[in-house]
Amino acid sequence: MAVAAGSGTQQRKDARVERRRRRIADAALTLFANRGYNATSVEDVVAQAKVSKSAFYEFFMSKEDCFRELLSQEGGALIHDVLTSAATGHDHHARLRLGITTFVRSCFERSSVARLLIVEAVGLSEGVDQVRHDLQGRFADAVGEEVRHAMLHDPFYADKDPQVFGRAVVGAVSDAVGYFLTHPGVDTESLADSLCRIFAP
Repeated sequence: MAVAAGSGTQQRKDARVERRRRRIADAALTLFANRGYNATSVEDVVAQAKVSKSAFYEFFMSKEDCFRELLSQEGGALIHDVLTSAATGHDHHARLRLGITTFVRSCFERSSVARLLIVEAVGLSEGVDQVRHDLQGRFADAVGEEVRHAMLHDPFYADKDPQVFGRAVVGAVSDAVGYFLTHPGVDTESLADSLCRIFAP
């Protein structure tokens, strides 16, 4: 019973620590997305999270470390969801359209995460760029793999270089989403459909 009680105490402590970390991460995500990375300080993050500055440094070495971890976790979850959705398509055409459409929808539904990935992360630092390139590379590689198979029986893709096409899709889709995130004027489904007609007609 003593062991069980001790275990329960530790679990409650761990849960409190995780809630505090999550509160800091959520505050940082909101501020980085809405104010921008450069305009946000650690002091701003802890004020928003209602924690002490020392609490921030329990979990992150610096503001950039916090940003990089958020980008890796939240951006990684977004890309994972895109690839999982795309994989349910019954052929290369459906998978490409699902991948593009899910990416666009996810970016608008999780606009704070999308702003980190598409807007704020660009050129921030070598370490952040590496995370961004790795995430976008997963998407580009998946597109390229579909094109590689499609070349054999779909005339539209027959003369396409899979690697170049994959990068072109990610670059164009990210740029379009980034523009309309910061310049509202098109609805999500219209944007997704327009991009699909270009890359997966």
